[in-house]
Amino acid sequence: MSADRILFESHSHTPLCKHADGMPTEYAAVAEARGLLGMHVTCHNPMPDGFSSGVRMAESEFDQYVDLVAETTDQWRGRVDVRLGLEADYFEGHEAYLEKQLASADFHFVLGSVHPQIGEFRDTYWQDDLVEVQRIYFNLLAKSAETGLFDSLAHPDLIKNFTSEAWDPESILDVIRPALDRIAKTGVAMELNTSGVNKRISEMNPFPDMLAEMKTRDIPVTLGADAHVPERVGDGYETAMRLLQSVGYTHVNFFTNRKRRSVKIDDALDSLIPVGEATSQSTR
Repeated sequence: MSADRILFESHSHTPLCKHADGMPTEYAAVAEARGLLGMHVTCHNPMPDGFSSGVRMAESEFDQYVDLVAETTDQWRGRVDVRLGLEADYFEGHEAYLEKQLASADFHFVLGSVHPQIGEFRDTYWQDDLVEVQRIYFNLLAKSAETGLFDSLAHPDLIKNFTSEAWDPESILDVIRPALDRIAKTGVAMELNTSGVNKRISEMNPFPDMLAEMKTRDIPVTLGADAHVPERVGDGYETAMRLLQSVGYTHVNFFTNRKRRSVKIDDALDSLIPVGEATSQSTR
């Protein structure tokens, strides 16, 4: 493993979630070609009683997931540091279930997510006043941090893509700032998710002004491409890190053994292999 590889892909999926393609070993190959030190496999966690079962692994598949990542870790040892992670839904009333689940395996990184598009969120929280739905979302995001269950919060302004007709970046900051105050007190990191450029509002999650508010509060940032296909591993990382620098960040973070590790953005940028070169290497 090259000594100058210093950055992780911190958000990737497997076919077990029912909406991703490619096995973890294929994702690891792209991580190697991009010059990454490692990657976390963070597939959507099982939830009880059929909770949004169409977009996550079943409870009966959990051991299969853990074994699949372990096999990939062994296969790529010395080349790409593949680690077991999880993207875990925060939903009020399921905290005890989730705490038990996270204690059941040796996770290195846990992303907390609030998914406003799932039926359970719609049934519980949705209303005609979409600005109020946005308030509810950011309150839940802060509550997720306050549980202490998560290392970083995934795609933290995801709600904008499902309430786009009522999304006003300037006015929503009055809602976001108190939520960020609460999150900052917990020490939990937040993700800059590069897949946002492919969504309805084409910009990374979170949007730049929210990212600047995070920096004001010194909230650590992790990077994730939210890769659901192998070729998206590390996608947009250079743009993302320059965006971080534009609002004042000098470091970016990833986790191992649930402990945060920080690297200089300048060094991380220098370590990456450009996409064109990475593509040619991965096809050799």
